[in-house]
Amino acid sequence: MSIVVLVLLAVGIIFGVHSIRMRFVTRPAFAFFKRVLPPLSETEREAMEAGDVWWEGELFRGKPDWNKLHGYGQPTLTEEEKDFIDNQVKTALSMMDDYDIVHNRKDLPPELWDYFKSQGFFSLIIPKKYGGKEFSAYANSTIVGMLATRSISAAVTVMVPNSLGPGELLTHYGTNEQRDYWLPRLANGQEIPCFALTGPEAGSDAGGIPDTGIVCRREFEGEEVLGLSLTWNKRYITLAPVATVLGLAFQMRDPDNLLGEETDLGITCALIPTSHEGVKIGDRHNPMNLAFMNGTTHGEDVFIPLDWIIGGPQYAGKGWRMLVECLSAGRGISLPALATASGHVTTQTTTAYSYIRQQFGLSIGRFEGVQEALSRIIANTYQLEAARRLTTTGLDLKVKPSVVTAIAKYHMTELGRDVMNDAMDIQSGKGIQLGKKNYLGHGYMGIPISITVEGANILTRSLMIFGQGATRCHPYVLPEMETAQMEDQKAALDRFDRLLMGHIGYACRNAFSSFGHALSRSSFASAPVAGETQQYYKEMTRLSSALAFMSDIAMLILGGDLKRKEMLSARLGDVLSQLYLGSATLKHFEDNGHQQDELPIVHYVMQERLHLAAKALQEAIANFPNRPVAWLLRALIFPLGNHFAKPSDDLAIKLSKSLLKPSPVRERLTFLSSLFEGDKSGIAEVENAFIAQYECRDIMAKLSAAQKSGSLERKIRGMALFESALEKHVISEDEFKQLKVADELRLEAIHVDDFKKL
Repeated sequence: MSIVVLVLLAVGIIFGVHSIRMRFVTRPAFAFFKRVLPPLSETEREAMEAGDVWWEGELFRGKPDWNKLHGYGQPTLTEEEKDFIDNQVKTALSMMDDYDIVHNRKDLPPELWDYFKSQGFFSLIIPKKYGGKEFSAYANSTIVGMLATRSISAAVTVMVPNSLGPGELLTHYGTNEQRDYWLPRLANGQEIPCFALTGPEAGSDAGGIPDTGIVCRREFEGEEVLGLSLTWNKRYITLAPVATVLGLAFQMRDPDNLLGEETDLGITCALIPTSHEGVKIGDRHNPMNLAFMNGTTHGEDVFIPLDWIIGGPQYAGKGWRMLVECLSAGRGISLPALATASGHVTTQTTTAYSYIRQQFGLSIGRFEGVQEALSRIIANTYQLEAARRLTTTGLDLKVKPSVVTAIAKYHMTELGRDVMNDAMDIQSGKGIQLGKKNYLGHGYMGIPISITVEGANILTRSLMIFGQGATRCHPYVLPEMETAQMEDQKAALDRFDRLLMGHIGYACRNAFSSFGHALSRSSFASAPVAGETQQYYKEMTRLSSALAFMSDIAMLILGGDLKRKEMLSARLGDVLSQLYLGSATLKHFEDNGHQQDELPIVHYVMQERLHLAAKALQEAIANFPNRPVAWLLRALIFPLGNHFAKPSDDLAIKLSKSLLKPSPVRERLTFLSSLFEGDKSGIAEVENAFIAQYECRDIMAKLSAAQKSGSLERKIRGMALFESALEKHVISEDEFKQLKVADELRLEAIHVDDFKKL
C-alpha cells in the first residue's frame, strides 16, 4: 500500500509542480510531438482548415451530447418549395421517357431542356435577388432525388448547376460585378455552366492539377491589361459539351513577380465564356452509356484578364479552399440524393414485385431468401433517408461540415449500390431486360458514376474521413499542431503545456469510460429518451469513447505513419461513419414522432450500425502494428469480447413482411418515387398491380381454403382457377371480375420488353 501511495505522490509532484512538469514531461513531449508530427502539404493544410466541425465532433470526442443532436431541428419544405415539387417537378417527371433519352436520343429531349431552363431547375441554389429559387439544401436534395427515380441522366443534368460549379462559387465568393452579370443568366437558363477540375493526371488528388495560369501582360479588348495565360487539359466534365460558361481550376504562377514577391500562388478558379478565343470543348464521353452530357475541354495559351478570377484578383491562390468548402453540395446533397432515390425506387418496386411475382404457387416475398435481401433494402433505404435529412439539416444550418459530407458521399453511395444489387437479385430477369418497362437498369448502370465522382470512394474512405476527422474533430490535436509551428518557442512551450494537460485528462477519461461501459454493457451511459431505442444511445456513447481513446493511442504510437496506414485509418473512419449514420437513424425516428410501424426498421438499422462499428474497431485492434499496445486496446475496449451482433433472422422476416402491403410506413419510405396522374411508367405498372393484388387478398384466401378442402382442384392457377371457382360458386361474378383485372395487371407488370430481330 505504501508503494502505491509513493507512486501516486511522485506522479502528483511531477504533474503538479510546474517547473518539474515542464522539465520532465512537457519539453520531452513537445520534442516528440514535433518529431512525429505528420508533414502536411499546403492543400492538406487548407483542407484541414476549411469547413466546420459539426455533429461528427461530438461523436469523435467520446461523450456525445444527444440533446444537441435533437436540438438541430428537422428539415422541412417551405410552401414555395412544396408548390415547385407538386407542380414543376411532377410535370418534368411526366415528360421523361428514360429509355428514349438513353437509347435513342442520347440526350434530354429539347422540350425537357427548355422546361428545365424556363422553370428554374438550374437555379435552385441561386439567391432570389438574382432570379434564382434560393431553395434549401433539403429541397434541392428532394428535387434531385425525385428526378433520379425516373432518370439518372435528367437528375445529373439538373444537379450539376446546383452543385460544385460557377453558381455555387459565385454566390459565396464572386465580386458584385460577377454576381450581377452571371447569376441572372445562370438562373434563367441563358447560360449553361460546367466546372473543370479533373484532368488526366489529377483525379482524387485534385490539389495536384498540372494546369497552369501564368501572370502576364497582353492586349485585351484594345487595351494592355494584366491577366493570365492559361493552359489546361480537363476530362470527365459534366455538361461541358453544352456549356456556355466554363469554371476552371488551375495552378496560378507569377514568375515575373508582376503581382508581388510570391511566385507560386496556388490553385485559382476563373470563369470563362466557352466562346472566348482559344477555349476548346472536345468530344463527349460515354459514362456507363447514360445520356447526360460529359466531356472534355482544353486550351493552350488562352489569355484572360485577372478580373475573370472568381472573387477577383484578391482570390488568386485561394481556389483550393473555395473548392473544399463548396464540395459539400456534391458530397452532401447531390450524390446522396441519387443514392437515396435508389433506395426509394427499389423499396417501392421490389416490395411490390415480391408480392405479385409467384413461384411454386407462392409470392416470392414469402421465401426467406428473398426476405433476407428485402429486409436489407428496406433497412438501407431508411438509413439513406435518415442520413439525407441529417446531412441537409447541417447544410441548412449554414455549417460546412467537410467530414460529414465525406461520410455521406462514401457511405450513402455504397448503400445505394447495396440496395440496387439486392433489388436486381430479387427482380432478376425483370431488372436485366432493358426497355420502357425497366425501372432498375439505368440506375444500376449509373451506380459506379456516383461511386467515382467527387473523390473516388476508396480514397474518400481510406484517406479523408479519419484523416481529416482525427485532426479537425479532436479537441487538442489541431491546436497542438498549430503550436508546433509557432516561432516564439517559449510561448509555444507554455501553450503546449496547457494543451498537453488537457489532452492527458481527455485521453484518460475516454479510456476509463470505454472500459467502464464495456464492463457494464453501457448501463450507466446517458440517453435522451426512454423506451426501445434508449439502449442504442448508450451503446453509441460506449463506442464513441472507444473510438476517441483508440484514435489517441494510434496517433501517439504511429505519429506521421498513421497517415500511411490507410487500412487502419479507414477502419477508424468506419467507426466514426457508423456512429454518424446511427445518429441520423435515431434522430429520424424521433423527428417522425416515434412511429411504431418504424420500430422493426430502426432495430434492424441500429443493430447493423453497432455491429459494423464494433467490427471495424475489432479489426483495427487486430491489425494494430504494435502488438503489446493492441493487447491493451483489446483489454480496455472489449474486455468481455465483442457482443454486437448482426440483426437476427426473425427480425429480418418481420421487417420484410411489414412492407409487403400498402401502409403509411411504406409511403414514408418511397415518397421520392411518387406517381402522378396518367403515369404509364414501369414503376406505375408494378405499383398498380401490387395494390390490385393486395385488394384481392381475401378472395384469394377463399380460393386457397377451397383448394385445401378439395372443393377446387389444387394444381390449377390463374384464370383456370378463377373460372373453376366461379363455376362452382366459390366466388361471385364481381369477385371473378376483380380477380381477372388484378391478374391482367400482374401479368403486365411482370412482363419485360422485347424487340424485333436486327
